[in-house]
Amino acid sequence: MKYYVYIMTNKYNSVLYTGVTSSLKDRIKQHKQKKYSDSFSAKYNISKLVYYEENESMEKAIKREKQIKGGSRKKKLDLINSSNPDWVDLNEEVDGE
Repeated sequence: MKYYVYIMTNKYNSVLYTGVTSSLKDRIKQHKQKKYSDSFSAKYNISKLVYYEENESMEKAIKREKQIKGGSRKKKLDLINSSNPDWVDLNEEVDGE
């Protein structure tokens, strides 16, 4: 099984959301459809996947998520820019899995 840490943003790239999941495709769909209407991601229109990484265990994924969340905004921006400098929506890449 695969476990993912991901970062999403809104269409203006102004708000960052970091999460962890075992089903990235399904989780992105939930964000885009605002499945949880009272959530942070629904409130701030988080719908664009800009970064993700795969981990071999949920424990490692959670540890990495906490590391990313605990870092500065600049560190998150650097992480995104290192692999996705144009901030394109990576959802299509995930849909192909």
